[in-house]
Amino acid sequence: MTPWRLLSLLFDYPDGELLACSAALREEALSLPASPARAAILAFLEQREAQGPEAAQREYVETFDFAKRGTLYLSFHAYGDRRERGMAMLQLKHRYRDAGLELSGSALPDHLPAILEFTHLAPEDGVEVLCGFRPALEVVRSALHEEGSAYAHLLDTVCDLLPAPSEAELQDAHRIAAAGPPTETVGLEPFAPPEVMPVPCGGQSPSGIPTLAVHRREGAAAP
Repeated sequence: MTPWRLLSLLFDYPDGELLACSAALREEALSLPASPARAAILAFLEQREAQGPEAAQREYVETFDFAKRGTLYLSFHAYGDRRERGMAMLQLKHRYRDAGLELSGSALPDHLPAILEFTHLAPEDGVEVLCGFRPALEVVRSALHEEGSAYAHLLDTVCDLLPAPSEAELQDAHRIAAAGPPTETVGLEPFAPPEVMPVPCGGQSPSGIPTLAVHRREGAAAP
């Protein structure tokens, strides 16, 4: 298992099924080569195990669901709820399909856990997608550090695995953090066309670790 896969699981909502796999996730993390990513993942797992299920779930909701700057739906930071967001997500879903992958479960294609899973399965494409969302990642990263969230160090790990941001990307992140995402007040339609919505699906991998939002399309070859 790669760091991308572990990070995708740790940024997903910690329901009972995922929390029950903490020991398996720790074993997977221990099998990684020594690195800052390995250390950050192990430290986060230790901290979350000490919390208990209810506290871990409450922290996740308070961190990512109640504050717009902390949302893991990355296209929101660039487009807000404008129509352009729906088109951006449709293009992203096509990108998954072009790599032989498709969405499953309840996640949308711009949700960070889904993109991290995509990066695990198609590293070159996934890194390019993450780099395209670099200003959004920096906005969320800054918000998490301001809150003193344990998730901040996990997002540091994601960013450290990517090329360094450009000055323009950092300036864009500062602008979004200060002014918020764009808004559209008239003629507003649903932010995603129906074809973006994933088909419900679920299950577990042979290791007992839950499957996530992206899987290889039947008959598609690995990149």
